[in-house]
Amino acid sequence: MLLAKKKVLAAGMGKSGAAVIEVLLSARAEVSVYDAKTKEKIDTDIIKKVEMYGLKSYFAILPESIGGYDLLVISPGIPLDTPLVTMAKKAGVEIIGELELAYRLCKGKFIAITGTNGKTTTTALTGEIFKNADRQTYVVGNIGVAAVSKAISAPEDAYMVTEVSSFQLETIKNFKPIVSAVLNITPDHLNRHKTMENYAKAKARIYMNQDETQCFIVNKDNPEAYALKKECKAKIIPFSRKESLDLGCYVHDREICIKDELMNFYKVCSIDELQIPGSHNLENALASTAIAYWSGVSPDVIRKTLKEFEGVEHRIEYVDCINGVRFINDSKGTNPDASIKAIEAIQTPMVLIAGGMDKGSEFKEFIKAFNEKVKYLVLLGETAHKIKQTANEMGYTNVVVQNNMERCVQEAFKKAEAGDTVLLSPACASWDMYPNFEARGQHFKDCVEGLRRTLNV
Repeated sequence: MLLAKKKVLAAGMGKSGAAVIEVLLSARAEVSVYDAKTKEKIDTDIIKKVEMYGLKSYFAILPESIGGYDLLVISPGIPLDTPLVTMAKKAGVEIIGELELAYRLCKGKFIAITGTNGKTTTTALTGEIFKNADRQTYVVGNIGVAAVSKAISAPEDAYMVTEVSSFQLETIKNFKPIVSAVLNITPDHLNRHKTMENYAKAKARIYMNQDETQCFIVNKDNPEAYALKKECKAKIIPFSRKESLDLGCYVHDREICIKDELMNFYKVCSIDELQIPGSHNLENALASTAIAYWSGVSPDVIRKTLKEFEGVEHRIEYVDCINGVRFINDSKGTNPDASIKAIEAIQTPMVLIAGGMDKGSEFKEFIKAFNEKVKYLVLLGETAHKIKQTANEMGYTNVVVQNNMERCVQEAFKKAEAGDTVLLSPACASWDMYPNFEARGQHFKDCVEGLRRTLNV
């Protein structure tokens, strides 16, 4: 893709937007920038770059005209019904996202992984498998490293193991991974997608350009995800933790097994040898196994990695044990289903810290999942009173609302007893109080560390 002297408007000055600016400048494009926020609310490093290169900028104002641009590159957080996008459509300006830009610039092969939950763990685990197979691997995307930041430097034999969100998939056009995967679909982001049907359609775009020479890995145990195979032209490879399969990756006699098109059969490892807890992480391991095997990685390499992989930060992450009370950071639990899986994975009684930005989720199933295991619920953030009301309506009254994380940690510790777990699993996004779930998780860990210092233990 030739960008030299092309007039490009980069919209959205977050992490991916900053990476887009870097790449566009290195490709000698004529770059302008836009963000709905005021200049004062944008990262100072981005502002310094904008000023250093003398880029035309639109902060908290729309351009008077957009017709002179060749391309609009929008960040995932910008919905397609915003005024800027509407202007670009009317002016006939091509609109793409950071992921599509990365694909057009990259010589390497893309592995694309999406789903409501498990994306980060599956992407990280898949990346480790590929690295252990001595393949040049870049683990990118929604996992924290913008794909476009590695796109130009990645050689032809490199693998871009990419976590992909529904927001990113809305703006692809040519994106064509050699292997795509949908892990599951449960209610999420309905404040943006409006309906589950729209949300599922956005996820299905992951295989939009694939053909029979590529593979689509899909969860047979999740009806919403498995239904997407109807429109798929790629080779369909299912995985299941509940039933044996004639083709795919599954569990039999507590062993992760592979059966391919030639009826080759491999026992990879016992599920008891996995270091990551919970049935949801077993599904993630099955998905990673299928992705790797159908990308040509040997079962031996997959086996070694599955036995060694200890998970990712902010996803059921052990933090500390203070006076017999364990603290677990699951800040990545950004929707009710993700938090339900965390609750199920922990075997001890617990005090649960939850709440955050409202994405239009309902919390009845979340409260039902407590199943006498959650002794007390400590809430914060924009959804605190919504969750409390749902809990009270369902007869659960051990609820308290606090206004910051430090108070939540202190309150949870007071309610807990030796042998209990304090679990941060918010069931909500972080953006009401934090820039991202990583910052929320780190603040939780800092608060736990502060608690230990206060107690002098």
